[in-house]
Amino acid sequence: METVTGVFRSRVDAERVMTQMRSLGISEDKITLLTPGKTEKNLQSVPSVSAEQPGMGKAMGAVVGAAAGLSGGALVAALIPGVGTITAIGLLGAAVLAAAGGSIGAVAGGKLENSMTEGLPEDELFVYEDALRKGRSVVVALSDDEAAASRLRELLSVEGAESVDAAREQWWIGLRSAEREHYSALGRNFDGDEKFYRLGFESALHARTRCKEYDQVLAEMGVKLEEVQQQYPNASVEEPFTKGYERGRDYYQQICDKSKAA
Repeated sequence: METVTGVFRSRVDAERVMTQMRSLGISEDKITLLTPGKTEKNLQSVPSVSAEQPGMGKAMGAVVGAAAGLSGGALVAALIPGVGTITAIGLLGAAVLAAAGGSIGAVAGGKLENSMTEGLPEDELFVYEDALRKGRSVVVALSDDEAAASRLRELLSVEGAESVDAAREQWWIGLRSAEREHYSALGRNFDGDEKFYRLGFESALHARTRCKEYDQVLAEMGVKLEEVQQQYPNASVEEPFTKGYERGRDYYQQICDKSKAA
């Protein structure tokens, strides 16, 4: 299963693309539209379940508990830490919002398939959230094979969607000057270390670990650091990666604090 994502400035444009995806034969439970705010139309609440940044398996369990039998086209509302209320469509939307740590309220009906857990990119959720904070809408689709994924990417491109990779780059550009200043003040060479600093920063935003205490994520940080060191065996990775990871945790905490204050 492969995930294809597009970011739209206009919700109307995003909804039009959803319609086109259905015409291509993509089933309702394999596509979702994430949009800021709460849409009352067709939304019926059931008791909420809070998913405190679990792994995808636990997150899906939370969705099942809150929305057993959710139908593909039903609306799902969730309060995402640091983002606010987000509305999504159907089973895939429920999965994404639960993985992001949302309290799920949803409609009854339908059945959640195990395949829904496959291919959801937890390491991209912070990019979706950044787009939603900016008032944009995000279309996410699951594809069974590369050929189908390629068709969906082409559709998104033709319809003017920003790719998730482009959105990620824009997110980092918005932070880069402040991070350069911060890292340089530590007596470090940002230009030389940026790649590994950024890898650490983004790793701290992974949905599975970002709301945990620092001592709870040290083991996972160590695993990710080791992976990067193996990928770049001749580079000095540990210091910039660790500093970036710590800074990424601070960044996310500041977003959550601002959200609470508002």
